[in-house]
Amino acid sequence: MSNLTRASRELFRRMPDETYSSLEALVSHCQRQREQSEDHWISPAGLWTRPMGSDSLLLTGGEDKVFTMNDWSFGQLCRLAGVTKETVNRLSPDTASRVFAETLPRGNKPLQIFGVGDQARSIHGASYTRLHNAELLDIVLDCADGFEPPPKGFNGGTGLYCGEQDMFCFLIDPTGWTDIGGESFAPGFFLWNSEVGRRSLGVETFWFQAICQNHIVWDAIEVVEFSRKHTANVHEALAEVRRIIQSLALKRDQRRDAFANAIQRAMDTKMGEDADEVRAALSKAGISRALGRQAIELAQQQGRFTVFNMVDALTRLSRQIVNAGDRTEVDQQAGSLLALAV
Repeated sequence: MSNLTRASRELFRRMPDETYSSLEALVSHCQRQREQSEDHWISPAGLWTRPMGSDSLLLTGGEDKVFTMNDWSFGQLCRLAGVTKETVNRLSPDTASRVFAETLPRGNKPLQIFGVGDQARSIHGASYTRLHNAELLDIVLDCADGFEPPPKGFNGGTGLYCGEQDMFCFLIDPTGWTDIGGESFAPGFFLWNSEVGRRSLGVETFWFQAICQNHIVWDAIEVVEFSRKHTANVHEALAEVRRIIQSLALKRDQRRDAFANAIQRAMDTKMGEDADEVRAALSKAGISRALGRQAIELAQQQGRFTVFNMVDALTRLSRQIVNAGDRTEVDQQAGSLLALAV
């Protein structure tokens, strides 16, 4: 088992305006972003900066395109020119503009400016291939029926985030609990992407036992991770993301059906014809005489000594045990009784 901290890191770095209350709200935002954003292909020879007032720069792309820049696109411009953002920020806009005039590359390959209205969201070379957040969320809507955000984090974080630089989505199925190796697990997954080159796209699926208010996923098993850089074949990754999420949902359904069938068999299978037979079966399973006697008394109230009634009785009794180790041992012994329902 492992503890997954990816969602916890997102919880602590996200601002309130990057947090979405529901999957529907996140999807709607990302769809609007896709509709309002546009790629502009610019010749390097036409890419310049010019001062705007006393504290900022404008980015010009040819004769008719002028953009403001956010922190991310300004940082990309600095990297493209080979100058540090910290140094440029110490210069006046007029001096900074002259620095860029001398340092920006002037090759033949076009540059792509990704913008919303008159703001440049990102600046990339020709090899960068964009994949929109909305394209990934379309897969979630198609394949992740029953999955929803986790309980809110201690600071109100929902696990659903999208800002200027990237998107992150954390979903679980709170009704998907099932028995795996005698312990209870539920399915969940992380999905992430950046439309502006901040990070790769990726998905991570898992089965977990608990999620704390820091959004740490505890005791995760069957962890599957896939990621892809935004290169020419990045859209081929959509099929793999779809396959991974579909596989998780399918396994959830199979396990839930198998668990439901096991419970039904346990409800139909007698553990013994009378208290003496049941007491002997409980002793063989390692359950103490005193605990067995209490469980039999509780099961008698249900009218039948079925495997299910005995497991239910032992589970209720375990909640009264103070020591966590002893409580866990009784829960495991109770769970092992389900094997008697064949």
